[in-house]
Amino acid sequence: MIPVLMVASEAAPLAKVGGLADVVGALSAALRELGHEVAVVMPRYRGIALDGAQRVYGNLDLWFGPACYRVNVYLREERARYLLVDCPELYDRPGIYGPPGRDYEDNHVRYAVLARAAFALARHVFRPRIFHCHDWQASLVPIYLRTILRYEPTFIAARTVLTIHNLGYQGIYPPSALPEMGLNEQAASEAGMEFFGRYNLLKGAISSSDRITVVSPTYAREIQTPELGFGLDDLLRQRSHAITGILNGADYSEWNPETDPYIAAHYSRDDLSGKAACKRDLLDEFGLPAQPERPLIGMVSRLDSQKGFDLLREAAGELIAEDLTLVVLGTGNQEYEGFLRELVAARPDRVGLRIGFDIRLAHKIVAGADIFLMPSRYEPCGLNQLYSLRYGTVPVVRSTGGLEDTVDESTGFKFREYSAWAMMEAVRAALAAWRDRPRWEALMRAGMAKDFSWKISAARYSELFRELAA
Repeated sequence: MIPVLMVASEAAPLAKVGGLADVVGALSAALRELGHEVAVVMPRYRGIALDGAQRVYGNLDLWFGPACYRVNVYLREERARYLLVDCPELYDRPGIYGPPGRDYEDNHVRYAVLARAAFALARHVFRPRIFHCHDWQASLVPIYLRTILRYEPTFIAARTVLTIHNLGYQGIYPPSALPEMGLNEQAASEAGMEFFGRYNLLKGAISSSDRITVVSPTYAREIQTPELGFGLDDLLRQRSHAITGILNGADYSEWNPETDPYIAAHYSRDDLSGKAACKRDLLDEFGLPAQPERPLIGMVSRLDSQKGFDLLREAAGELIAEDLTLVVLGTGNQEYEGFLRELVAARPDRVGLRIGFDIRLAHKIVAGADIFLMPSRYEPCGLNQLYSLRYGTVPVVRSTGGLEDTVDESTGFKFREYSAWAMMEAVRAALAAWRDRPRWEALMRAGMAKDFSWKISAARYSELFRELAA
């Protein structure tokens, strides 16, 4: 049994913006099932209740130069053990990272306090062998350990694992931010944080961590190229010996068509009959004509060019000219929201749109659609294609990152060139297969038979932790 302290900015079910939260929540629970002692340190954001929580650390004063932040820490038990860092001055705000469309300017301070609170807990409440740090928001943990805490006896034997969920977000700040994080130029230099006249937290963590994991094997290779390295590819190539690609898992306790409480009818690989009821229910949810004989494409996504919405906009006329229906759930770039609203206005009988995040509707789309479309420019891992496979909703994806690693010709359709033309070729191939019912049901059943459960991914992390602890 290895004690592991995860440090993350979000974790399901307490606070969620994207897939990071799902990963932290499910992985910590899966590691506990394997016998590891795991706790997750995260902020107590507005809306996280303390009902039944136990205060485990009170009136902790964290100083950053003349600034002092008073913190209390509460233990809340869910499927995983959560240590909630309560600092209303920093975390009791609307939104996790900022108001709609922008970040809080003091996010570097907010997550510096999180890191320092994690060390206080490691000294007095939960002594970890492994600090498992997620994305740039937890990057100060390995940076502090390499610099200002390097000689502290408590942490001599501690090891750090950095998991990169999306290299596109790095935490880049001007020199004036260093003292606000309790660092100086010498420490920043030792941690390798310099980045074109500014300081890059993720870069420092990549330089300072003992091991680096990336959320799929293909993405681990892609980030070492200029195309997807976001300015860090040279450093990542230098540290390639320390990088491991471990595919994210799917939480089948939540995403299972045999038990899903959100869908109109349950079904299984052996009995697909309930999927037709889910399709009818989905069409009704969006107020679309009840025409189940027409193929239905679903998308649940952040509305962003990373997710391929520039391709969708370019191909929209050509796509809708096909005999199909499209439903989209998501929020994000207002330009793409506007494009989708215009598409609905032009073809209200063929296109359904819901702006926002709705977990109930996400389940209904994954269950009720025939085809799940993910034309991502890049996709570190992706979770929705894993869910769609389990629900017999055949994915059409671009060959990148985790999409490349999880979809093959027996379960779905892929295109490599990032272009509207290539996307439409893959969509047309899927539509042709949909009209061949025996072939289509074979694709559905093959996808539903795949096992991308967290027990497999957690076993890989467990092996990595044991190597480091040894």
